[in-house]
Amino acid sequence: MTAAAPIVFTRVSRWYGPVIALNDVSLEIPAGVTGLLGPNGAGKSTFLKLVAGQLRPSQGEVRLLGRPAWGSPELFHRVGLCSETDAFWERLTGLQFLQTLLRFTGYDEAECSRRAENALHQVDLLDAKNRKLGGYSKGMRQRIKLAQAVAHEPDVLLLDEPVAGMDPVNRRRVIELVRRLGREGKTVLVSSHILHEVEAMTRRVLLIHNGRILAAGDVREIRDLLDEHPHTVALRARDPRKLAEIIVAWPTVLSLSFGSEGEWLTVQTARPDEFYGALPEAALETGVTEMYSPDDDLESVFRYLVTR
Repeated sequence: MTAAAPIVFTRVSRWYGPVIALNDVSLEIPAGVTGLLGPNGAGKSTFLKLVAGQLRPSQGEVRLLGRPAWGSPELFHRVGLCSETDAFWERLTGLQFLQTLLRFTGYDEAECSRRAENALHQVDLLDAKNRKLGGYSKGMRQRIKLAQAVAHEPDVLLLDEPVAGMDPVNRRRVIELVRRLGREGKTVLVSSHILHEVEAMTRRVLLIHNGRILAAGDVREIRDLLDEHPHTVALRARDPRKLAEIIVAWPTVLSLSFGSEGEWLTVQTARPDEFYGALPEAALETGVTEMYSPDDDLESVFRYLVTR
């Protein structure tokens, strides 16, 4: 392994009694943005807490910026953590919250105020800086957590489901912020259970399931694994039988079935990207009004990878 990598896991396991949360993980994470993908309960939060020095490995070692992550409090000011869970002083305003946390880093009052306002600007919360946190919406609370993670300009950012609960506009804004931080040379580890969210931030991903790293690499390589797995798409159309007649001959389609309600057509495809690319014309012709895929998140993909 490369000693210069900002994050290095060496034979790391973490268990809670009989429950194994992380199982014999060895890897290195370079600078830039890396996506940590896995369904709920896969071990993502444990992984991030080990990097942050909040948890001690039961076995092995995690090194952060060349030092052991556990037992090195001097690293804390170089790390920004956006936790999945909320922990706020509800009676403080957004500005006061950030100023208070920044004081712990040793900045004077003027620097705390400057950095707090800059962080609020980055997450588009300047207009709400004097509102109490208790009155913040779910999306605003997510953004203030992100603001406190970036306010002290850390070298390493650990973001646990950072866009959960955000509206599409702020979701795009946060995704662009993460990409910019990666371009600036920060080491950003961002967790999610939704592939396309992470794919918008980075092409480098880790797949984690049941505490094991199943795959790592460029998202195109992960796509190859996805494309080997039959992908299910449900389509609601005014004329589902005509829709079936059109797409049954497509080489991307493996099987078709009609739903009990008569308006739904369920398709299995081996190459979802090609299928979605060809679909718009047929959808217009047959009046497709609704579409969803139970495989849009990674649950089915992980089941496939575990059993293949």
